[in-house]
Amino acid sequence: MPFTLQSTPLDPQALRDAVLDPAAGGFCSFEGWVRNHHEGRSVDRLEYEAYAPLAEKEGQRILDEARERFGILHAVCAHRTGPIEIGGLAVVVCVSSHHRDVAFEACRYIIDEVKSRVPIWKKEHFTDGTSGWVRCDHCADSGHAP
Repeated sequence: MPFTLQSTPLDPQALRDAVLDPAAGGFCSFEGWVRNHHEGRSVDRLEYEAYAPLAEKEGQRILDEARERFGILHAVCAHRTGPIEIGGLAVVVCVSSHHRDVAFEACRYIIDEVKSRVPIWKKEHFTDGTSGWVRCDHCADSGHAP
């Protein structure tokens, strides 16, 4: 299973099942949930937008890098797009490997790289009715919005 973007709810069990392997002795996963606050402000919901052709290509590149760098057996990552309510899953990463240490390392590497390299933008909708894009100051400065 490749890196995927989807507008429907994520299924962590299906992603876990995708990395099951009888050769694996270790498994690690990460789930990113929508929380109800950010920097002291109450959040009502999030919304994600992505440039899908590039996001899927770069996300897949990150999974391939993790397999090569850490020698893991399998890795998958799925990220939501569109609106997500509080408590909803925004991203899931699953990794299986021969041993637990590299599963932990690879899982951390994947989520960190996805957050920094994949063109997915997060908009927070606050309970006071305002909204804003997270870490997108460069978009406003350059006159380009996601």
